[in-house]
Amino acid sequence: MQQSITEILRGWFGLSRPPFHTVGVLPFILGTFLAYHFNSSISIVTFALGVLAVILIMLSTYHSGEYFDIREDEISHHSYRSNFAGGSGVIQEGKLPRSVALWTSIISFLVAGVIGLILQFGLETGPYTLLLGCLGAFPGFFYSTKPVRLVERGFGEIFIGFCYGWLPIASAFYIQTASVHPVIHFMGIPVGLTIFNVIFLNEFPDYEADKATGKRNLLNRCGKKAGKIIYCSISLSASLLMMLSPFFGLPFPAVCFYIPIFFVSLFIIMKMMQDKYEDRKTLETMCALNIIVNLGTTAVFIAAYV
Repeated sequence: MQQSITEILRGWFGLSRPPFHTVGVLPFILGTFLAYHFNSSISIVTFALGVLAVILIMLSTYHSGEYFDIREDEISHHSYRSNFAGGSGVIQEGKLPRSVALWTSIISFLVAGVIGLILQFGLETGPYTLLLGCLGAFPGFFYSTKPVRLVERGFGEIFIGFCYGWLPIASAFYIQTASVHPVIHFMGIPVGLTIFNVIFLNEFPDYEADKATGKRNLLNRCGKKAGKIIYCSISLSASLLMMLSPFFGLPFPAVCFYIPIFFVSLFIIMKMMQDKYEDRKTLETMCALNIIVNLGTTAVFIAAYV
């Protein structure tokens, strides 16, 4: 019996993929840190509820993907296992029923909405609190959910860039101060560009499975050759903006702290231009480093103000 409970808990952990929550939580921490930096105080209760809402929105997003991407994930699971694409594999391995993913996605979405109500009307965090929350919750929930499925529209990746870039930084700052500092508008661009690239590069391992099931995401629409140009262009744009950050009001140390991240980014670009995305082991390494570039970009802004 104990072993059964352990397996169920492992299934829940695998389905929720906690390590991937960092790409949403860290920008939220950045926004909260900036609120403290510019205003000298923050509400811990507001921060805790905000983080919980962010995690619930990501759970809703990930679990809806597990439910609605079942066909392509099944193909990926048996042909090309990846730690960064093709779903968690929990449903395919029979660790949890498929219906669990749908219901937990809906419940997470609704609970996040309740937290939004508490923040806006209970803690009086500002009249735009719910709006900011909806800007993240609805694109996240409908990224994979039928009939909308933003992932198949060719611009779903852009929504992800916004929802994991500017939005969590601005939302965290706003619920603490009821305003958005101008510097956040700049920060959101490189963070958004790098998370766009995380999603985009993660489509490479799933390319054949997505193509076989007619999943018309951005990579399947443009193809791998054009895809590598898009990736490299976005990556270079993000790096250029980071190097120019002092001209947009950010502390100069941001440039110094970013240098190691820049070289990691260049390494991935080099591998992309060499078509190394066709090699499974190399692509897996590139996907891992790609997440480091995104998290590192966010961490650089925190370190610069520290």
